Amino acid sequence: MLLEKINSSQDLKKLTLEELKPLAKEIRQRMVEVVSQTGGHLASSLGTVELIIALHYCLNTPKDKIVFDVGHQSYAHKILTGRNALFSTLRQYQGLSGFPSKDESEYDPFTSGHSSNAVSLALGLVCGRDLLPKDEQFKIAAIIGDGALSGGLCFEGLNNAGHLKKDMLVVLNTNELSIAPNVGAISNYLNKIISLPVYNRFKHNVEKFLKDRGPRGSRLIKLMVKFEEGLKGLFVPGMLFEELGFRYFGPIDGHDLRSLVPTLKNILEIKGSRLLHIVTKKGKGCEFAENNPIKFHGIGCFDVNTGEVEGKKSQPGTKSYTEIFRNKLLELGKSDNRILAITAAMPEGTGVDKFRDAFPERFFDVGIAEAHAVCFAAGLAKQGFKPVVAIYSTFLQRAYDQIIQEVSLQGLPVIFAIDRAGIVGEDGVTHQGIFDIAYLRSIPGLVIMAPKDGGELEQMLEFAVGLDKPVAIRYPRADVSWGDGSLEPLKLGKAQLIKEGKDFTVIALGTMVSVAREAIEILKKEGLSGNLINARFAAPIDFGLIKEVSAKTKFVFTVEEGIKEEGFGSAIAQELSQQVVRIGLPFEFIPHGSREILLEKYGLTASGIAAEIRWKIKNNGQD
Repeated sequence: MLLEKINSSQDLKKLTLEELKPLAKEIRQRMVEVVSQTGGHLASSLGTVELIIALHYCLNTPKDKIVFDVGHQSYAHKILTGRNALFSTLRQYQGLSGFPSKDESEYDPFTSGHSSNAVSLALGLVCGRDLLPKDEQFKIAAIIGDGALSGGLCFEGLNNAGHLKKDMLVVLNTNELSIAPNVGAISNYLNKIISLPVYNRFKHNVEKFLKDRGPRGSRLIKLMVKFEEGLKGLFVPGMLFEELGFRYFGPIDGHDLRSLVPTLKNILEIKGSRLLHIVTKKGKGCEFAENNPIKFHGIGCFDVNTGEVEGKKSQPGTKSYTEIFRNKLLELGKSDNRILAITAAMPEGTGVDKFRDAFPERFFDVGIAEAHAVCFAAGLAKQGFKPVVAIYSTFLQRAYDQIIQEVSLQGLPVIFAIDRAGIVGEDGVTHQGIFDIAYLRSIPGLVIMAPKDGGELEQMLEFAVGLDKPVAIRYPRADVSWGDGSLEPLKLGKAQLIKEGKDFTVIALGTMVSVAREAIEILKKEGLSGNLINARFAAPIDFGLIKEVSAKTKFVFTVEEGIKEEGFGSAIAQELSQQVVRIGLPFEFIPHGSREILLEKYGLTASGIAAEIRWKIKNNGQD
């Protein structure tokens, strides 16, 4: 096998151009084999195999840099850069990350996982490089997808890069846009011509000759440039990028290595800001992924023969929080036509797909543009509607300013459905939703709720629709029962006393309520009894009930699935006179691994919470 010979990009260069095609097939087989066992972002990575081969074949990596946008398409990059032997540990605890990781390889200049930032990062590298001595110079390629172009940050980077006219390459990989039919013989032939060294030397020499002819020559140069632009405009959609200051090449078939490699080599020798546009097929080489690229974009374990997902089955009587949200939103939408749903390119993941199918005129997918989604929702709310903005916790961070300025400052009734709050798991450090309590709690006027079970999530969503205030509801990527019969009507900022005891008080938020209840049951067998308060609200907090209950016990504990610093527990500790022990996640970035492993690691299990309480009581509150 060719792949067995590849441990670095330098090994790749020893292969002939003819050997690259069978190598691509081997890489795809390796990906499917591993991802079927670990889960992961399969379709995107399958679609970029030839591109990544070509880049490493033509560049001198790792000295030359490849900057990935998002990075969920980087599996071939990992396989070709010395990580093939460890590829079977993909997304497993203490194994390879599912995204580029600066701590994992010198081939990864950045740890990435969010979209639309590659051009800006690459431009920063370019400007820094240009200040270095000549012997330290290197080439830089940024890979972006059509999804990245739906984010304003990408255009900010392109605009600045084109203005500075820096020497860098941007590769635009598209797989769904209407420009795909432009791939063909004429387009490929044209781009081969305009990327050839002989053509560019001729163009340079002609421009120099005409410049020496004074004003008349300048007019002729303008005519020549217009001719080239017009020629490209007949066949390719490159005028936008040309106007931004980039020389545009494409679109070409991103799976045709015979065309891709020589074109890329030629383009890399041209100076200035260049954009190579390739068109690929998501899921290329795997029938299941090609036929259903959305499903196989981020997939769990599956049968390599049938494509059937073999993920964990829910326990009887449980559903995911996302599914409960999905059904309740649809129910509310049927009875209230003011309710609208907004998502940032993730209708299935966030659970607004059923609402979309039932009420297409009241559904908006804004693309990977979270800041715009929040501003857009504010405008809709101002018109009297009830927009529900469904975005993962980690991605809502991208709209922090808009939550403050456009929603909370205006006092508009926008509802944030924050999925993937807390420990997300295998997607890792860039996707853990651990900061939302801390970053939202500091915003005046924003109501923050966290349900303890499915029934309470339904309650909270209905309650939020009835409030004339901005509201955030956070819940994890996890299965949950509908409820335990302890539901009480919601009142703004009011907590719920679930259990009473005499030795300690536990104030738990959201997912940690049921876990804290189990911990109290463990300690009950040891002769210790405790109060359990379901906080329900992280803002405003029911300090009245909390102070009343806590005053009866010496020891007070808070439990949350978020960072402890400036989180829910910090708010309690600032208000109470007695010592408060905060149980939560540490003030650090959380690595990838299964949700179960990470909750165990950080003590957010019944046994872990019980151990913390037991230790504090035994040692009279001392560490």
